[in-house]
Formats: sequence, C-alpha cells, structure tokens
Amino acid sequence: MLFNSLEFAFFLPCVLLVYYALNPRAQNLWLLGASYAFYAAWDWRFLVLIFLSTCVDYFAARKISRGEHTKPWLYLSLAFNLGMLGLFKYFNFFVDSFIALGATIGMNFDTPVLRLLPPVGISFYTFQTLSYTIDVYRRQISPETDFSRFALFVSYFPQLVAGPIERAERLLPQIQKRRTVSADFLASGLVLILIGLFKKVVIADTAGVTVDQIFAAPEEKSSLVLLNGVLLFALQIYGDFSGYSNIARGVSRLFGIELMENFKTPYFAQNVSEFWRRWHISLSEWLRDYLYIALGGNRAGRFKTYRNLLTTMVLGGLWHGAAWTFVIWGVLHGLYLVVHRFWRFLRPTPLSGQLPRALAVVTTFSAISFAWLFFRAEDLSQASLYITGLLSFRGDLELLQLRKLLVLGLLILPLEWIQYRSNDNVLGLRHCPAIIRLPIYAAMLLGVVLLSTQDSPFIYFQF
Repeated sequence: MLFNSLEFAFFLPCVLLVYYALNPRAQNLWLLGASYAFYAAWDWRFLVLIFLSTCVDYFAARKISRGEHTKPWLYLSLAFNLGMLGLFKYFNFFVDSFIALGATIGMNFDTPVLRLLPPVGISFYTFQTLSYTIDVYRRQISPETDFSRFALFVSYFPQLVAGPIERAERLLPQIQKRRTVSADFLASGLVLILIGLFKKVVIADTAGVTVDQIFAAPEEKSSLVLLNGVLLFALQIYGDFSGYSNIARGVSRLFGIELMENFKTPYFAQNVSEFWRRWHISLSEWLRDYLYIALGGNRAGRFKTYRNLLTTMVLGGLWHGAAWTFVIWGVLHGLYLVVHRFWRFLRPTPLSGQLPRALAVVTTFSAISFAWLFFRAEDLSQASLYITGLLSFRGDLELLQLRKLLVLGLLILPLEWIQYRSNDNVLGLRHCPAIIRLPIYAAMLLGVVLLSTQDSPFIYFQF
C-alpha cells in the first residue's frame, strides 16, 4: 500500500476515525492491527518475519534486563535479525556472484536455484529492533514490559517500510503515554503530507521518467544528456525519499506521535561529513552509534579512524542492497569522508572558511551526484558505459536537454531555501506570510492532483 495511492487515501481516514474514538490502550491495539494490515497489503506471509523479530527482541531484552547471562541473549538478537536480513537480502547476490565466477573459469553453474523475494522494509525494522536490544544491553533504556506496545514500536505503519529508523528512547515513550492531537498538530501534519506528496509526485516521479530513459541506454546518449540524467537522479532520489519521510511524519502527527526529521536540506551541505548529518539522518546516526563507534571510532589514531570510516560506509552501502554497485557507492562515500577528515587534519580551518560557500556546496553536490550514478546503475556494466559516455564529451551542447532539470530545480528550490533559512525546519513554510504561504500550498496541491496519474513506488521501499 503506497502513500500516494487511492487505497491509502481510503485506509488512513478509516483508521483515524476509529482511533480518535478509542481510549489510549485501545488506540495502541487498533494502531497495531492497522499496521499489520498495512504491511499485509504487500504480502501477508512476511508478517511472520515481523512477528518473529518482535518476539525475539522483546524476550531477549527482558532477559538482558535481569542481568543474568546477558551476552547470549544479545547474541541471539543479533544473530536472528542479521541472519534474517542476510538471508533475504544477500542470498540471491551470493548465488549470482557464484554463477558469474563460474562463467569466468568456463564452468556453467547457472542451474535452477531458489530465489528469495526480500520483504519490503526489512532493512529498516531489523535495524530498529536491533538498536532497542543493544540499548537495553548498554543499560541506556529499560525494556518495554507490555508486548503490544513493543509490537507497535516495531511495526508502526507510518515509518515501517522506509523509516525513519526510530530509537526506542524516542518512540516508545510516545506509545506508552496518553496522546492528544491538537489542531496545530493536525494542521502541521497535513502540511507535511502535502510537501511530501509534492516532492514525490511532482519532483521525483517527473524526474524519474527521464532518468529511466537515459539509464536504459547510456551508450546511445550524448555526454550532456548523461550529465542531465545523473543530476535528475539526484533530484529524484531526494524528492522520493525525503518526500516519503515528510509524509510519514505528517501521517504520524495525525495520531499524535512525532517522528524524527530524516532530511535537513542535504544538498546545501558544504562537505560530505555535513551531508551525512543532513541526509537519511536516522541511518547515519545508527551507523555512527552502533558500528563506527563499536569499531573504535576516532579513538585509536588517525589511520584506524580512516579504516573505520571506510568500513562503516561500505557496510552502509551493503545495507542498501546486495550489489557491487552499492559496494562502490559505499566505498566512494567512505573515501570522501577520509579525504575530508585528512583535509581537516592538514588544515584545521573548515573548508567552508577557505572556499566561497557556493563553491563548497557545488563541489560537494558534484561528488555526491557522481556517487549516485553507481547507486542508480543496475550493474557495473551499465555504470561503466555511463561513465565512459560521460567522460567522452561526445555529442553537441544541446542545452534544451537540461530544461526539465532547470524547471524541477526551480520548483523545489523555494521549499529548500525556506527550510534552510528556518533553521532546517521543514515546516518553516508555515511561518511565512499568508500572501506567500497560501499560493505555494495551492500550487503544490494543483501539481499533485494534475500529475498523480499512477501509483509510483518509493525508491527506498526496495530496501
């Protein structure tokens, strides 16, 4: 069930009408049932995995909190969640790699084998439940004693399939307490939903049409068209993923629950370290707190810090999917972070203090966009063809090829600038004068209505 579908437009009001009529305990049970129904709309069989993950981490955390033989219960949680994630996300990858290896030595291993369909959102909810168990083990939080509340924490439908990856210390207290939904919360929730739909339908889906055409046959396109495709994909993935996060936060506010902000104008970042403080914030914080620091962080000297940065980003790339293109994407971001850290070592003054701010932003955006090329490519062969064509400088400078990029950039820029100037508050638009705010609302709504011709999946649903 997609946020931008007619099914969801019917599902959400029905859930809300019953929700508002119930007492707090019944509200949680109703939300839990609605969350399972939402997920079952994808494939009801995968509900078993969510329920098993919920049971394992609920009972493991309870055992850990009692202080007896804590490590085996932590290891059980790690083994189950990472094992489940590894099986469903990487089994096909290893099978295909094995077949490809056989082909290079003249052996045919391409026999009929089982292919596993990865459950939607498995990367998100496994990381969310893992963080809960680890936090209980570290004595940073107390375990939840009510199974239904914990089950809702794991499966809460606004953020179930594509985040943000919420921490128990933020989300569980909101599930535990009595909730009230003020008029301001309702209004802000609706604005977030509108902004999210605008980013998804008008920006991402419009850009995606051209991106798909360009990436389908990069060997036939001019260098300018290929450059256009990379930049349009940068717009597409931002509009798609940040749009989802805005809708998730808006829908959640209608239930009186606040989700964390997952994007803070990332393309205004002046270096890659700042980019990761602004892009997919819940994942970058998860990787920092549970992987980078666990590897030693920056505590063991400069070169081990570089190793830890590179390792973290490679594993972050693999989190997105089982493909060599994601590995290279992770390697590039790891190298970017290493170069930035090394630059800071050589020159303690921030790069933004030595370069004009606009130049620093453009340089960072260019590096990020180049890495997006591997993220979007279906395989290394397509990425190689794309880069070859991009660097060949073939074809004419037909600047009209950039008109869609220019139009979409001009459409989203006012929203981004208002958010950036409002201390990265995506609801900064609400504080603008009515003479500015209302026409923008109307234009966004009109764009969503006119361009909602099909239910296009969100990119991060595949992760």
